[in-house]
Amino acid sequence: MVTDVNTPEPNNKPENTLVVIAIGGNSLIKDREHMSVLDQYRAAGETSRNIAPIVNQGYRVVVTHGNGPQVGFILLRSELAKDALHQVPLANCVADTQGAIGLQIAQSLQNEFLLRGLDKQVVAIVTQVVVDESDPSFANPSKPIGPFMTEAEARQHEQEDGWSIGEDAGRGWRRLVPSPEPLEIIELATIRTLLDNNTLVVAAGGGGIPVIYKPDGTLRPRPAVIDKDASSCLLASDLGASIFVISTDVDKVALNFGTPEQIDLDHLNIAQCRQYLDEGHFAPGSMRPKIESAIRFLENGGKEVIITQPHHLEGALHGIYGTHIVP
Repeated sequence: MVTDVNTPEPNNKPENTLVVIAIGGNSLIKDREHMSVLDQYRAAGETSRNIAPIVNQGYRVVVTHGNGPQVGFILLRSELAKDALHQVPLANCVADTQGAIGLQIAQSLQNEFLLRGLDKQVVAIVTQVVVDESDPSFANPSKPIGPFMTEAEARQHEQEDGWSIGEDAGRGWRRLVPSPEPLEIIELATIRTLLDNNTLVVAAGGGGIPVIYKPDGTLRPRPAVIDKDASSCLLASDLGASIFVISTDVDKVALNFGTPEQIDLDHLNIAQCRQYLDEGHFAPGSMRPKIESAIRFLENGGKEVIITQPHHLEGALHGIYGTHIVP
């Protein structure tokens, strides 16, 4: 493996700098042998131990999180119980996982702060995110979710439940849902108020619950999945955060990922990000949405994006680890 030899210089950020940290839903599930709720609590505890030192240094923090595996669990339970109970709407799946994962993260952080003697409150907010019902994704659902099915089972759901269905990489049939662009965080003002009152906020879990405005101004949910990094970017931009951290399962962004020619990158700017996107270095559904969200955050006035693993968070904020992306 080839590594970028440019070593980042440590940098000191001022106190009260606002940092939005987006952690993946897979961060709570280490592997197929550790998928239980207890396993997820333990993983949340590890993540909290990585975030607590940042708070101790004076950073203000908002945590967002993914929920892909957890929504899959709920959908599978719903499918298995469909002859006994009503199926769970997708918006409710997102809300349920926001509450459950939010509890795991908030409680783990609160416990960690107590052990460290930090006077800091933590609140998890069930978050709604406005989308446009005319978003092109609603006419062409392409995001696979939930359990794999036989074609016969998928066709039955298509006929009886109105699902869009498709084959997923030759592994079986799955439900396909829209993945629209996030436009507005409904609870933004509440999140600001909590931050201003010395509270760490967990919000926008799973990209948020997709909702639309009706003509009379009321809200209603839509069956869709919003990309977690896109919603986290929107929240970070709207809050005026200086730093957007995307916590993932690699140390750094890389070119030629997974090949003998892999090059790990310490530093990137927007122009380089666009170049590498055009060259096809970043896979859809993996690094590509992270890089696209990084570009958007920086173009909206953000100062820095950091992409790295959870256990490198503290060092990454001091320029020691991770990939640092600037305008």
